[in-house]
Amino acid sequence: MRKLLGQFLRFGVVGLGGLVIDVTVFNLLRLTILSPDVLHEGPVLAKIISTTLAIGANWVGNRRWTFATAGRRGATREGLEFALVSVAGMGIGVLCLWISHYVLGYTSLLADNIATNVVGLALGAFFRFALYRWWVFNPSRGMPVATPSAAEVSLGTPERPVRPAGLTPLHRVQAVSTVEDRTHRND
Repeated sequence: MRKLLGQFLRFGVVGLGGLVIDVTVFNLLRLTILSPDVLHEGPVLAKIISTTLAIGANWVGNRRWTFATAGRRGATREGLEFALVSVAGMGIGVLCLWISHYVLGYTSLLADNIATNVVGLALGAFFRFALYRWWVFNPSRGMPVATPSAAEVSLGTPERPVRPAGLTPLHRVQAVSTVEDRTHRND
């Protein structure tokens, strides 16, 4: 439970940085080139652009800090999964904005901010945290699955290395020195 709370707090700090980017860019665009007076779909486009920039910042923060202890697969695969979850989370915020602005008729800057940056953000944050933790950055997904060799199958002894669940073989290794460094230390 302590690990979950720590991850959630780090997720919140990273998310706060993303929120600053998101809100700042959204309001700059919403008040200027993507104002509803200039472009009817302006608020929705402003939200998509601002959230996309925040997603990039959150990817770095979550990968390097929030879920840094998770087992690693390729960054490309993890990045695609992160993007997929983030876009779905962005959809929650955009949907809240769209309903408020176009269905309910609340078109002020304050109403747009409450719909997307309060309601949509809260709903999207819980959705994203759950999927980042249990899918994208899940440590058990980072471990390679041991498959028996042909010799093990023919002998009927499918032995596999025993590892604690969720840990990589080098868990808690701080640093590994090169062979040259080790030979000179013992002189």
